[in-house]
Amino acid sequence: MKIGIIQQHNTANREDNKQRLAEKISQLAKQGAELIVLQELHNGLYFCQTEDVNQFDQAEPIPGPSTEFYGLLARQLGVVIVTSLFERRTSGLYHNTAVVIEKDGTIAGMYRKMHIPDDPAYYEKFYFTPGDMGFRPIHTSLGKLGVLVCWDQWYPEAARLMALQGAELLVYPTAIGYESSDTPEEQQRQRSAWQTVQRGHAVANGLPVVTVNRVGYEPDPSHQTNGIQFWGSSFVCGPQGELYHESSAAEEDCAVIDVDLKRSEQVRRWWPFLRDRRIDQYSNILLRYID
Repeated sequence: MKIGIIQQHNTANREDNKQRLAEKISQLAKQGAELIVLQELHNGLYFCQTEDVNQFDQAEPIPGPSTEFYGLLARQLGVVIVTSLFERRTSGLYHNTAVVIEKDGTIAGMYRKMHIPDDPAYYEKFYFTPGDMGFRPIHTSLGKLGVLVCWDQWYPEAARLMALQGAELLVYPTAIGYESSDTPEEQQRQRSAWQTVQRGHAVANGLPVVTVNRVGYEPDPSHQTNGIQFWGSSFVCGPQGELYHESSAAEEDCAVIDVDLKRSEQVRRWWPFLRDRRIDQYSNILLRYID
């Protein structure tokens, strides 16, 4: 599968962000991309730096304007697109939702972000209701996509449950960056840990991983923090965690990466982790903590 990734620096001009994405999607399609993955909440700025009820005005229904916009692109270009939207499910009920658009422009499936962070500059619990659709791969003409979103990427349980239901690829639209008060050494440790844990999901499940992050600086509208410097570093790795592509930590990137999905079968024969799982001994995993 030829996978296109778009790592973009967004501005407050949502229409300009979308048009730049459309141009890059078209460029990747011309280069042979079959699947194109966008970053988390790609239409605008990362608005969760503050708690502001007016930000709910950005939310939209699914289907809605964005699925129509990206659906038209998918149909014209013959590609599958993984989008990430601020979903208005109903009045007072909102989700951080990934929507996969099929080649014919229809919605192949949705995933509502399950793990919702609540940290300084990442006040997502104020905006997003935790997902209620479970960890289910989305069936597309290209295969079964295990689509998860950002904070989900730290949880091995989420990746495993996708793998156990036949996902052929793990996909993570993402928005994560540096806290300005941390030392440069601490910032690099965090970025390294972020990539390492996801490459670990690839190894543990014998599946490729695609992670697309935003890049560039976005100020805090409240001025309570120094804003977020998103660390980019989008990457694609194989089923043994081997890096196929890694984007810059500071610059935009638009790339096509060739991933052999059949390799997963061979890797799982060498390392049969699913075979050797002791499912009879894992019941305590359902507990918050074992005293």
